Amino acid sequence: MRQRWLWRKAVTSWVILLSVVSLSLPSISHSANPATPSKPPPSKVQEVKEVLHGIEIIDRYRWLEDQNAPETREWIKAQNEYTESLLGPRKEREYLRERLAQYLKIDTIGMPVEAGGRYFFSKRKADQDLSVIYMRQGLTGKDEVLIDPHPLSPDKTISVSLLDVSPDGKLLAYGVRSGGEDEIVIRFFDVDARKDLADSFPRARYFGVQITPDRSGVYYTHFDKAIGPRVYYHVLGKPMSEAVELFGKGYGPDKIISARLSEDGKHLLLTVMYGSAAKKTEVWYMDAVRKGPVQPIVNDIEARFLGRFAGDVLLLQTNWEAPNGRILKVDLKNPARGDWKEIVPEAKSALVGVSPVGGKLFANYLENVNSRVKVFDLDGKHLGDIAFPSLGTVSGVSGWWTKPEAFYSFSSFLVPSTIYRYDVNTGETSEWARIQVPIEAERFEVKQVRYPSKDGTMIPMFLVHRKGLKLDGNNNPTLLTGYGGFNISRTATFSALAAIWVENGGVFALPNLRGGGEFGEEWHRAGMLEKKQNTFDDFIAAAEWLIANKYTRPEKLAISGGSNGGLLVGAALTQRPELFQAVVCSVPLLDMLRYHKFLVARFWVPEYGSADDPEQFKYLYAYSPYHRVKPGVKYPAVLFVTGDADTRVDPLHARKMTALLQAATGSDQPILLHYDTKAGHSGGKPISKTIDDLSYELTFLFWQLGVEVAGS
Repeated sequence: MRQRWLWRKAVTSWVILLSVVSLSLPSISHSANPATPSKPPPSKVQEVKEVLHGIEIIDRYRWLEDQNAPETREWIKAQNEYTESLLGPRKEREYLRERLAQYLKIDTIGMPVEAGGRYFFSKRKADQDLSVIYMRQGLTGKDEVLIDPHPLSPDKTISVSLLDVSPDGKLLAYGVRSGGEDEIVIRFFDVDARKDLADSFPRARYFGVQITPDRSGVYYTHFDKAIGPRVYYHVLGKPMSEAVELFGKGYGPDKIISARLSEDGKHLLLTVMYGSAAKKTEVWYMDAVRKGPVQPIVNDIEARFLGRFAGDVLLLQTNWEAPNGRILKVDLKNPARGDWKEIVPEAKSALVGVSPVGGKLFANYLENVNSRVKVFDLDGKHLGDIAFPSLGTVSGVSGWWTKPEAFYSFSSFLVPSTIYRYDVNTGETSEWARIQVPIEAERFEVKQVRYPSKDGTMIPMFLVHRKGLKLDGNNNPTLLTGYGGFNISRTATFSALAAIWVENGGVFALPNLRGGGEFGEEWHRAGMLEKKQNTFDDFIAAAEWLIANKYTRPEKLAISGGSNGGLLVGAALTQRPELFQAVVCSVPLLDMLRYHKFLVARFWVPEYGSADDPEQFKYLYAYSPYHRVKPGVKYPAVLFVTGDADTRVDPLHARKMTALLQAATGSDQPILLHYDTKAGHSGGKPISKTIDDLSYELTFLFWQLGVEVAGS
């Protein structure tokens, strides 16, 4: 089966999963934190009072929710100038910028998609800012540039991404993104003619696009924030106004709908998600040849179902009556539930993905937070496993059901990201592309430990540091990061930030918190809704364990997180401010009483709950970071990171929290905001801008934890 691109989950981690190198370094010394040279710019107080479920809520900075108001723009400008005045002049920033450039300005390449004997992929050369879409004719052909985004914007803030390719390799769909917005423009490229078609979908939020095998039309899901998602069929060459709505009527803006077309174009699968990482999904089927009718496969069970076509068979990956996941087989000619067959039963490890390729099934499991791929036939017989060079992370197996060629990517903390080609018939594996990074893996150590959380639950945690690290609790700057939400697993992958951290004598720590998907749906549900505090307790317990075991001390401990991870570190800093010296809080959710009112946050109500519900209000109010800030408390240093183009998590959270903490803190530690007027949640930044922004964050952390580059 042809493996299609799926809409990415509504979350982003702060740690950039890119390659690292290990080079000779200047000597490092440690010094006390310098004093803050100036006070932050003033933020006016304009109280808004309201009563929610009998409790009076006072919001002093609600005026900052209006992103385009002149007074908000002036406030942002003043905050950026304040941040620059403190971080810009620091001498270590240039060192860090140079180190990041060495790590990130390297040749990178994405997973290939074969179609019609052609291989399509994205690649960025070391001297380029953005990824370019390429085509290779055959395995050993020359790489040919198809779509280069560099000329599209002078500041290199417009990027392109490959969305779909027709089975014959003659037509591709690609997205054009401005800044880091979730919204894209969809264009279609005639590969033989080397030019765009006249068809173009306007800037909007789309949940995928699927080209028919004969290239006559496309299926796509358009999301309208007022009415919700709708699936359409568009005949190429005709006006978009003539596109036919196929599915979605009655589903509101809190739902996500994706459409998946079988590789032969006969079958269309429609999946309705009740929010991100939802408890419930619906699966509907349509005969794509007859264009209907749409029939339900399953729409009445509170469980997740993810469908894949294997010829005329539908495979369902589900947690229904199987928290760790299992695989069911559905005959599309007899799709009644009573005729479903379980072919791969639930295992002890969490099933995180299923790929039907080359007539076989590739099931990706997490065993103790490390990837393992098992191979089955269509009846569920175990045929063997794919071997990997070390413990690490596999990013799914992709390919066609009718072709014996598969690709997957593998990486770990100390192994560069490598793309492998797998022969399904012979089981032979060969390298297709490797990130060429001269890392001296023998200099570093990766270990996995377990520690007890507040309620006694044992939590696994990865630790990365130099070999021979002295555990005296004094001189090891430690960076603790995490996520813990939306069934997303944080696994061992390369990180430029982690590499810079450990090469400077630091410890990089990544715990696998409840709320994630590392141990199946039960682990996920143990950190969502009314149990969300478990996630925060797990993270705080990680900090306490690192201190108790003399890896570090509070004055040398920093935490970081983005998106849901921004909520995580926001909760940690307001609940246990004495544990941390510094916090980087990126694109965060922080006002949990109002979050669901903005942008696409209704997708997340099944994960967090809503303050509109009196019972859910109680626990949201209990941990909402924005409402836990207390005047006079000595809060750690904080750097909030966000930008105008974040159309997923509204930047109002970071703006309001910056103002509130600056006014409330009883310490002399800086509360800073790094606000990019073009950055967003979905990446797409030029690598030079990424390097510049990350150097800000690392400069802040080096400064606050007293890591001083010799000569600075």
